Amino acid sequence: MLQIKNLTITHRGDLRIILENFNMVLNDGDKAVIIGEEGNGKSTLMKWIYDPELTEEYSGCEGDRITTGEVLGYLPQELPEEDKKKTLYEYFSESHLFFDKTPRELSEMAMDFRVPADFFYSDQIMGSLSGGEKVKAQLMRLLIDKPTVLLLDEPSNDIDINTLELLERLINGWKHIVLFISHDETIIENTANVIIHIEQIIRKTKSRYTIVRDNYRNYIERRAENFDRQEQQAINDRKEKKRRDEKNARVYNSVEHALSTISKGARDAPGKNLKDKMHTVKAMGKRFEKEDENMTKMPEQEEAIFFKLGDESARMPAGKTVIEYSLDELKTPDESKVLAKDIFLRVRGPEKICIVGANGAGKTTLLKKMADELLLRKDLKAQYMPQNYEDLLDLDVTPVEFLDDTGDKAVRTRIRTYLGSLKYTADEMDHSIRDLSGGQKAKVLLLKMSLSDANVLILDEPTRNFSPLSGPVIRRMIASFPGAVISISHDRKYIEEVCTKVYTLTEDGLK
Repeated sequence: MLQIKNLTITHRGDLRIILENFNMVLNDGDKAVIIGEEGNGKSTLMKWIYDPELTEEYSGCEGDRITTGEVLGYLPQELPEEDKKKTLYEYFSESHLFFDKTPRELSEMAMDFRVPADFFYSDQIMGSLSGGEKVKAQLMRLLIDKPTVLLLDEPSNDIDINTLELLERLINGWKHIVLFISHDETIIENTANVIIHIEQIIRKTKSRYTIVRDNYRNYIERRAENFDRQEQQAINDRKEKKRRDEKNARVYNSVEHALSTISKGARDAPGKNLKDKMHTVKAMGKRFEKEDENMTKMPEQEEAIFFKLGDESARMPAGKTVIEYSLDELKTPDESKVLAKDIFLRVRGPEKICIVGANGAGKTTLLKKMADELLLRKDLKAQYMPQNYEDLLDLDVTPVEFLDDTGDKAVRTRIRTYLGSLKYTADEMDHSIRDLSGGQKAKVLLLKMSLSDANVLILDEPTRNFSPLSGPVIRRMIASFPGAVISISHDRKYIEEVCTKVYTLTEDGLK
């Protein structure tokens, strides 16, 4: 059993309460997903459950965690810096039970995860692995130590579709407890039987959480129905209140007018009746005020983000060839290995291209080469979102400073307005980018694209750090972009809803 009692998490920087009086009990068979918008404390909660010391630097946490008899296995959202410098063999050697595993057991695990049989003994540096290969390595080392509770922070990031399906089988087949964070709606829909929804409402001044034992699709549908029902009831209550208050005001004004105009000779009996009536009207008014305290409140929810990418000036002529890219050989960044040959890509008009392929096939390397070339072209206006946001972001400046270096007050005000529409608080706008969550960093790059006049977007895993609630908005936004899009994604909903053409990167080029 995993139990959390009365947990309150406070951000040390701006003293904002991220989570308040959180209580949760999970038992064997529970596959619980934590959802919520970026910056709502999902990863902080996960870290605290695994080891409270991991959160002490940037948050204050008060509460109890009960993990008696459980062995916790934790997959962090990002590979720790110290692990990036290790060889694969050094990394796996630090597993408590690695040397208890037989060669056959390791071989079977390697086969399941679609990595070479000697993967565990390789002298390749962890930091040189592709994003998906890093996740695979971390998952395998975690499983070697036989945990009973899996704590997985974005395990679906960067892994290919075959490994995503493996991850689904792993979660569904796990007999004990799984608690995970994911932005992949397909994985959530296919695995989760407990939904933990963390929200920041009223402009991030109030924390709220909901725990429901149901599948994700039912939760979303019932949540929308409940909000619609509550909103309609609140509207009806307010209409009734207005009608009632207007009637009461008419009676009050009538009695008050009668009292002010009654003749002196009629003030005894009639006057007493009017005073009694006025007393009754006032008493009703007080009773109405008490009733109004229980009136249905307008529902409060954390709205998904919304903004637009590109305007009509970015529109590409349908059918016109706008990009032709060719490459004889695609090599690893250190040029030690050829990954693919005879690569050719043609993009016509406002096509939405997606490149898929196995982890380590070279998709990110290829997209970066394309970006380097397309960003220099004068006949195109391209913008690039890398898989590693830090390749483009200056982590030591604020989001406002990154988006505008003019210092013009009007420009800064407009950028703050845009950031506000992306659910940034005033304090978050003044935090350094280094302190922001992955999703908040992604928003900065998307906003930069929105403020530009780009007609070509080059996107490496554009939906990977957005919540499942914002995911549909991001997909619609990219699908409606009037220019061309070249992207990499393993997000099955993104591929289905956005992409007009899908290529697989193989050793023999794009197929």
